[in-house]
Amino acid sequence: MTMSAQKFALLDMEYILKNIPAYERANEQLDQVSKKWQAEVEALNTEASTMYKNYQNEIAFLSQEQKKAKQEQIMAKEKSAAELKKKYFGPEGELFKKRESLIAPIQDDIYNAVKEISEMRGYSLVLDRSSDQGIIFGSPRIDISNDVLQKLGYAK
Repeated sequence: MTMSAQKFALLDMEYILKNIPAYERANEQLDQVSKKWQAEVEALNTEASTMYKNYQNEIAFLSQEQKKAKQEQIMAKEKSAAELKKKYFGPEGELFKKRESLIAPIQDDIYNAVKEISEMRGYSLVLDRSSDQGIIFGSPRIDISNDVLQKLGYAK
């Protein structure tokens, strides 16, 4: 009975991504759009707070109908702020979709480069040392991070 030795390799995904300019640009774009959207949500919340403060100042002079109308306006403003926040930052929101569209192609390129190198060199397993806390020691000799960057056209 023969045991065929399986070959393993490590890579450092954080290191690879840091060395891909498109990834940095994508993150800057995501940061900018995230700040812009956050400001829009905060603006609506501020409007709601202002409406509430005004309401409290006027409360003594308002009829029941006016109070009810003002309360409804305030609640509507708060609701639209919450809906906007969900639209932008929710699990399937705009930020998620934008991140997908910007980052996924980069991840696909990395995956394909890793796959090619693995098939060429006969690796049966490639682990990411930046995300797996289970790796206590990994010989630098089996780290293919620079090979992946080279295959992607980023000479190291």
